[in-house]
Amino acid sequence: MNCMEEQFILRVPPSIAERIERLLNEDPSSSDEKSLDLSFSEDGRSGTFMIGDDRFPASLLDLPCVTESYKTYDDNVLIKTADIGQMIMVREGNDIAPDTVEYRHGLTPPMRDARRRRFRREPDLNPEVVQRVENDLWNIMRSRGAEQTAQDEDGDENVRNASKKPAPTPKAKADTPDPGNNAGEADGSDSDESDESI
Repeated sequence: MNCMEEQFILRVPPSIAERIERLLNEDPSSSDEKSLDLSFSEDGRSGTFMIGDDRFPASLLDLPCVTESYKTYDDNVLIKTADIGQMIMVREGNDIAPDTVEYRHGLTPPMRDARRRRFRREPDLNPEVVQRVENDLWNIMRSRGAEQTAQDEDGDENVRNASKKPAPTPKAKADTPDPGNNAGEADGSDSDESDESI
């Protein structure tokens, strides 16, 4: 069972944050700003954030890295609730809209310009070279697969041959003295070979 929630980060200017905090803390019936809404256009990346009668432009941006979200019930044990990869950025009306779908900075000051400063640059690869290497790898894997199949067949045949070993020939029994020939000798006559350790 997957208990993960779907979450996003809502980043708003300080003036809007104060209004949202007031709206959440006050009694809804006595508040002047009774509505809070967010809608997006067909492209799914640009939209409008509404608080009361005021409208603000908003953009859905991808974060440079995944942020994990946790919650706790006892201030002791943390429970992971989501992997957050997107942020809704609300702007003042005169702010310029971002020109990319990825936000360059993380959520905290140390992650400023994280894509350039903290992450490895994507290598410049020629698509023809990549295709040629991929084909070579496929050929190697196919030839290894054929060799492995042949080795498996040889191994199976060796196992079958090993299981068909000829039955071992019984060893000849040591000559036992004929009781008839020892009739004249008394039992235990080999007193020289008796156990002297007693």
